[in-house]
Amino acid sequence: MIPESEMMAMALTNYSDFLKQNPAVSDSDPDAQLVKRVGDKIAQAVEDFMKSKGFSSRIQGYQWEFNLVNENTVNAWCMPGGKVVVYSGLLPVTQTEAALACVMGHEIAHAVARHGNERMSQGLLVQAGGVALSVALSQKSQLTRDLFAQSYGVGSQLGMLKYSRVHESEADKLGIVFMAMAGYDPQEAVAFWERMAAATGGNKPPELLSTHPSDETRIKDIKAFLPEAMKYYKK
Repeated sequence: MIPESEMMAMALTNYSDFLKQNPAVSDSDPDAQLVKRVGDKIAQAVEDFMKSKGFSSRIQGYQWEFNLVNENTVNAWCMPGGKVVVYSGLLPVTQTEAALACVMGHEIAHAVARHGNERMSQGLLVQAGGVALSVALSQKSQLTRDLFAQSYGVGSQLGMLKYSRVHESEADKLGIVFMAMAGYDPQEAVAFWERMAAATGGNKPPELLSTHPSDETRIKDIKAFLPEAMKYYKK
């Protein structure tokens, strides 16, 4: 419902505001360097994939940025235009560079597939009370800022009610393709999600009550998709 140009403009503002309140870890830090190195590889993979499928226009205007913030939260997100943040609390769970590539590929897939735009459009329909879109975007600044942050999972943990099961499944598959094209073994995705399941301790609602797939369903679906993902694996 929202023009992607509008989403990218909001991303620039929100990303800048977020980093003012949550300063990025210095580029000299090894973990920050890791995030940027993985991000650059995934970004190149995304561009190559989109070009091969004739979808380069979907990432037109993307100016990639990858930052690590010192926050003990298991989270990462990507805003439209390629603005990516990884929280330091995620790294003890990812443990490996390949697993970090899995998460970053997954979050970037959400942005490239415009899942956040869908979420925000739905939120505006519900919360703006039928107000015209142009009015909602121009006059309800706090509402739109809040919806934007919610739509991209800013400040929330991975695994919370962020995207629908359909969105999550699509991001899983696209993200694994991206990590494979970037030179990371897609099979590492299984081990990562198993660690995520252990980290949450099973404290999730039943799958039918959650917008996320259950850990078991997600891992089963990823394993089923691995043969396709391996076709893209560049060792």
